[in-house]
Amino acid sequence: MTISPPPPHAGVRFPPPLVYVAGFLAGWLAHRAWPLAITAPGNRGRDAAAAVAIVLWLVLMSSALGTFRRARTTMLPHRPATALATGGPYRFTRNPMYLSLAALYVGLALLANSWWPLALLPVVVLAMNRAVIAREERYLAGAFPAEYAAYRQRVRRWL
Repeated sequence: MTISPPPPHAGVRFPPPLVYVAGFLAGWLAHRAWPLAITAPGNRGRDAAAAVAIVLWLVLMSSALGTFRRARTTMLPHRPATALATGGPYRFTRNPMYLSLAALYVGLALLANSWWPLALLPVVVLAMNRAVIAREERYLAGAFPAEYAAYRQRVRRWL
């Protein structure tokens, strides 16, 4: 039996944040056609929740980027990984960047005061799982077989 070498990268040929942008844009367009507000305009509770979600995005994303820099590997899925990032927020979730983008998405939906983007968030997460994360996981399993298998056992995909 011949074992083939791992592919040179995860095979994701588009920037993953575009999945979130597409979902949000679809929700925004739906809201323009059929407005469905979360609360009355100017609701401080909604605005505070949006601020918390956006701060969570900032903290998670900056921490994840710092972890990648310290590991001296790329965050771009169309480039080969040189190391497996397992520190920082990667100790709690295998996808802190994508989790942070979901937090930003929620924060922006709250600021936009629209249920439509929130209703489409599960579709966005499903698209991320299938079009991006599954490819990245296959690549990492081939590039770092033992290390990634152990990592998958101890850290959940999302939370």
